Amino acid sequence: MISRKHRFHGYGSLRYVYQHGQTVRGPLCAIRYVGNPKRQDYRLAVVVSKKVSKSAVKRNRIRRRLFEAVRLEAHQLKEPYDMVISVFSEQLTELPSADVRKMIRAQLKQGRLVSSAKDRAI
Repeated sequence: MISRKHRFHGYGSLRYVYQHGQTVRGPLCAIRYVGNPKRQDYRLAVVVSKKVSKSAVKRNRIRRRLFEAVRLEAHQLKEPYDMVISVFSEQLTELPSADVRKMIRAQLKQGRLVSSAKDRAI
């Protein structure tokens, strides 16, 4: 679970990300992001609608798994971003955690949110 300082508070921030952010879409979820130079740390929200799963237990499991995957990749973020992950599929409940992390890492690289090993060596 990510700490409180990495979570969104209120709808105004989410609305800003939805209106001004860029999107990286994957097969099971999409990451919408916008840079936030006012902060020192990233902020993250995970949106799982009832269309994905009627069960709150499954929706919360998906949410926790995605929070953890981003938390493990957060040390590679180039700058503080506000990110919203929208989930499309219930498959994330059964997908192995290593695959979830790999999927999130690939989407963060696609959006150029993380620095690669080459960038860190320079």
